[in-house]
Amino acid sequence: MGPKSLSMNTLNAADSPYRKYFRKPSESESEKQMNINDMVLLSIDDHIIEGPDTFAKHFPESMKDQAPKLMKHPDNPDVDAWMFQGVSVGSPGLSAVVSWPKEEWGFDPTDISEMRPGTYDIHQRVRDMNVNGVLAGMNFPTFPGFAGTHLATLPDKKLSLVAIKAYNDYLLDELVGAYPGRFIPMGIIPFFDVDESVKEINRLAAKGVGCRSITMPETPYGVGMPDFSTGYWDPIFKALVDTDMVASMHIGGGFGLIKRPPVTLPDDIVILAALVSTIAASDLLTSGVLKRIPDIKFAMSEGGLGWIPFLLDRMDRHMVNHSWTHLDSLPKGKTPTEVWKDNFLACFITEPTALLTRERYGTHTIGWECDYPHSDCTWPYSPELLLKELEAAHCSDKEIDMITHENVANFFNWDPFKHTPRDQATVGGLRALATDVDTNETSKAQYRQRYEAARA
Repeated sequence: MGPKSLSMNTLNAADSPYRKYFRKPSESESEKQMNINDMVLLSIDDHIIEGPDTFAKHFPESMKDQAPKLMKHPDNPDVDAWMFQGVSVGSPGLSAVVSWPKEEWGFDPTDISEMRPGTYDIHQRVRDMNVNGVLAGMNFPTFPGFAGTHLATLPDKKLSLVAIKAYNDYLLDELVGAYPGRFIPMGIIPFFDVDESVKEINRLAAKGVGCRSITMPETPYGVGMPDFSTGYWDPIFKALVDTDMVASMHIGGGFGLIKRPPVTLPDDIVILAALVSTIAASDLLTSGVLKRIPDIKFAMSEGGLGWIPFLLDRMDRHMVNHSWTHLDSLPKGKTPTEVWKDNFLACFITEPTALLTRERYGTHTIGWECDYPHSDCTWPYSPELLLKELEAAHCSDKEIDMITHENVANFFNWDPFKHTPRDQATVGGLRALATDVDTNETSKAQYRQRYEAARA
């Protein structure tokens, strides 16, 4: 099969099935038109596929033999698996499909040799970011679990704690440290131990790269932990406030809360995944956390936007219509919508309808994500797809800047131009550095051949 190119015909707003909902632009909006090469893109949901030396390099010398190891899967030697504490975990195919033909996508575990190098090699990752015009990304773990949940479930908690610290040192010292200004620093915590979690938050805050967020279970009771109403998480949230960090709540741990029939389609979890963010946000707004710790900030990762106006409409009315329940979970005098606008940030990949309702929940609460290298990612045409969608929703140039980078910079208190001057941080400036990057569709077999040839 030869290389394929993404058809740009699908990007015409006039052909959109949502066109009947588009409002007409105001006269001031019509006078402006964002140039794609002037856009600045920050993605707050990407993923790293950990390479073979991720953990061993950062384990204490006396414990290196106990570090997680990437090896051939004991039950399927054709694919890789991480082995740690006697438990093996493969890398699902949908976690690294970028540039594969769609016919090769699937949930089955895969091998690192079959992946695009940018998924696991930080140097190639930056090149892939350049060709996609993305200035910086926030990366969630894969093997440890999006919120470190896999490491948290293993029996030897002390050994898991060492692995968590090693992962954080890898991410902040190697990934972020090697390319200042290209990765928004985020860590994981041993949430099975509150005291150690607070210590790790403070340790990460003291690192020179400036950790900006901690990824946490979005529905902790979905992974066997106490829910947010119990107060268990309060010391962790307080530590985040004290260190000016954001709690990033990536969908994943709550998948099991969506009850499905015994035999389901693979489509189910992909289509219904955003419901997890709805549940998580409802939990947070009703748990009392935001009343007890009113300055805590939550980034809802990979849940999209469409559910937000529905939930806020429902909750705003509920607080009045069902006052008999005496729900008292928010700061005094504030509605759920007001709390959302002060304490939350959501992100999207592509949501033409939800962008039309942005004024209902606040344009300043919207961020963008690429989701590289997962199956929903829009690489390498993210700028084209995103701009067409923003234009179709009649976003002004100011709103485009807000959604593409300003909201993220403000919410995470992260300066995108500290290390990269603005004129070099744009889509056009970054793509000029990547004219030699191959973006053609490439099969697993082709990647494997290249991988083996490079190591022959």
